[in-house]
Amino acid sequence: MNASRKCTKTACSQLAVATLTYAYADRAVVLGPLATYAEPHSYDLCANHATRLTVPQGWEVVRLESDGYEPAPEIDDLVAVVDAVRERPSSRPTVASAVVSAMPAPVAGEHRRGHLRMLPGSGEG
Repeated sequence: MNASRKCTKTACSQLAVATLTYAYADRAVVLGPLATYAEPHSYDLCANHATRLTVPQGWEVVRLESDGYEPAPEIDDLVAVVDAVRERPSSRPTVASAVVSAMPAPVAGEHRRGHLRMLPGSGEG
């Protein structure tokens, strides 16, 4: 879910926590948790607008089960990964250090590019 989506109500800058969709044939408004992706015919609402929603007379509101329309935490997954990488290394060896120590010693005349290496050949082809 994209936590940076904003409420679609005019002049509202709050984070969206619910998605509203109209079912015109049924004269119903469906309000549920924030959709995974923004759709062109649905509207994202903040918690305030989602709880105070009113519909035209004769229409029905269908509220799908939600967690109270609480905003998602603003911690980005990428930031969590960066923080995990920045943590102090432990005393035990990691998988990466075990792989590096298991690599063969360099051979005279070899050329390296990243994890690949080119060994000198006999020149016969």
